[in-house]
Amino acid sequence: MFYFDEINGKKILKSTFFDEVELFFTTRELPISPGALNIQAECENNKAEIAKYLELNPACLISPVQTHTTNITIAQRSKSDYSNIDSLVLSNKNLGIYLNFADCVPVVLWDSKNNTGAVVHAGWRGTAGKIAVKTVEFLKTYYESKPEDIIAAIGPAISMKNYQVDKDVYEKLMSTLGHNPDDCWQFNENLQKYNVDLKKINQHQLEESGVTKIDLCRYCTYDTNDIFYSYRKENGVTARHSAVLKLK
Repeated sequence: MFYFDEINGKKILKSTFFDEVELFFTTRELPISPGALNIQAECENNKAEIAKYLELNPACLISPVQTHTTNITIAQRSKSDYSNIDSLVLSNKNLGIYLNFADCVPVVLWDSKNNTGAVVHAGWRGTAGKIAVKTVEFLKTYYESKPEDIIAAIGPAISMKNYQVDKDVYEKLMSTLGHNPDDCWQFNENLQKYNVDLKKINQHQLEESGVTKIDLCRYCTYDTNDIFYSYRKENGVTARHSAVLKLK
């Protein structure tokens, strides 16, 4: 279940599934990624506030350069180059990580036994590439994680009714599932396109990989544009909200 909390009076979104780690999604009140907006100074101040809240040096709050890949790497204190990374894994309690979003799906994973986690950026390309499942496999390979021990939060993202794609994208997305669930797509007769639910597709992918403890956020970034950023609603002229993770 998702609920709102605050950092210094600024709204953030949390999940009750992640009470044993620090996980939250920032809102328009606390952006740390300026995107196309001229709010760099505000974002730097907000990042400092978040770092203080997490009891970290701001330099220990790490974010990659996201490019809609399925590339995964581990956050390290000594590493500075995180280019072309859309899934960042965290195992160091003295670091924090965040990725940025404005309609794409944030997927956060936490291995409750090994206390390792990851933040995943899943737009349609990442979803078609099963980036969340690949991150589960990465955790299994490097940390011997078991899917039954992994808890997932699928954060605020654009909803099915507001997200249309062409047939080729629809087919790429649906081909990632072992079945064709009717809860994550509809054919749009008016536009002759397919409405797809990227959140639900990621949920089904994770369930098929063995992850069943999943908190699915109902907030649509397009419909709740007063709270979150929406690339589509704002025609690309927007900042980003972020998914922030720190282990305890």
